[in-house]
Amino acid sequence: MQETRQNKIARLLQKELSMIFQQQTRAMHGVMVSVTRTKISPDLSICTAYLSVFPSEKGEEILANINTNAKSIRFELGTRIKNQLRIIPELRFFIDDSLDYIERIDELLKK
Repeated sequence: MQETRQNKIARLLQKELSMIFQQQTRAMHGVMVSVTRTKISPDLSICTAYLSVFPSEKGEEILANINTNAKSIRFELGTRIKNQLRIIPELRFFIDDSLDYIERIDELLKK
């Protein structure tokens, strides 16, 4: 039962975070940030979000920028989901490099 609730909240957070990043990256032409996966702790206090950044060369720079602005992102998330969650979880962001890994495997297989 608890795992079902965690999955629902993780999907909600993924959707809302992707909308926030979509709004924020509109001003930065040529950069796209998408939320590929979110995980929520059993006590719903920590949300781990995995981000995919295009172009991938700017990934570390954008991740550092997101981590410095994590409090404002959490505040924006709180204004969006204040009626669904009592406590807004702490946000942790990581780069999801699975697409780069798949691309590298395809490149090696073509050789």
